Amino acid sequence: MSDLESRPEESLCECSGRPGPRAEFFPAREVPLGGVRGVTVHRSLPQRDLPTVGAWCFLDHFGSSGPSKPQGHDIDPHPHIGLQTVTWPLDGRIRHRDSVGSDVEIWPGQLNIMTSGHGIAHSEYRVPGHASGHGLQLWVALPDESRDVAPHFEQHRDLPEFELPGLRGTVLIGSLGGVTSPATAYTPIVGADLRISAGAGLSLPMNPEFEHALLVIDGEIAADGVPVTPGSLFYLGSDRAELPLSSTAGAHVLLVGGEPFGEDLVMWWNFVARSHEEIESARTDWENHDLDRFADIAGHTPDQRIPAPPLPGLHLKPRKRKF
Repeated sequence: MSDLESRPEESLCECSGRPGPRAEFFPAREVPLGGVRGVTVHRSLPQRDLPTVGAWCFLDHFGSSGPSKPQGHDIDPHPHIGLQTVTWPLDGRIRHRDSVGSDVEIWPGQLNIMTSGHGIAHSEYRVPGHASGHGLQLWVALPDESRDVAPHFEQHRDLPEFELPGLRGTVLIGSLGGVTSPATAYTPIVGADLRISAGAGLSLPMNPEFEHALLVIDGEIAADGVPVTPGSLFYLGSDRAELPLSSTAGAHVLLVGGEPFGEDLVMWWNFVARSHEEIESARTDWENHDLDRFADIAGHTPDQRIPAPPLPGLHLKPRKRKF
């Protein structure tokens, strides 16, 4: 996963406490990625007033329905620091290769997490015969004490599921509905894929210490009585022990949440850091082909590496959240 914008805006995130219950929409923006082989994604995080939900700091929906529906994506080698990438395909297949030696096909229903630590590089290519891709790509910010963990990749093929009347949930990370994902998490966090049946009406138990948000992938729902359709992130805030959900025709929904992230973040391009200087150092190491930090990826040549865009002409500082 990569932020391939040629002029990426800095996302500067100042920590805050629990926001309390909310019901606010944050429209996704269409972001063209990549050039000739590029795609258009719908980006829900970060937002200017909502840079994070828990430790979730980046959320792209690719291959979604509509006139700009892309046909999969090919992304050449690029770097990451300070985060976990989370890939959740909904159809199609993606070949993932990285600088710690991983070379796997990613299928729908498989959770794929890459932890960058101090530095990792990876690529993502369509698998021949499976060019039409649809899925979600997210980042999780690593807390300060885990930012330099050894980079690694993990894939989970049998994620835990739970059922409520009219709902079937798959827990990607964290715990929900009495089950816990085996995926490695470095902060209190939750992510779940929810399938809501037509005519369903139910109450979803939630952790009141967490803030949460919903992204409708397909269909329509009412969340605590508020109609929610695809195209916007619906932010619920915190202090909710349960969430009433209903759907007339059925829906497919992503739930993300976690304890409000208690650290200031500076996000730029594919980097999550704490200061302008850290961002600048990572960019320099990538451009200088520093193999100690960003090793080569087997099967790729150096000329395939995506060059880093120029830094903005300002000193990056934390941005205040709305809440």
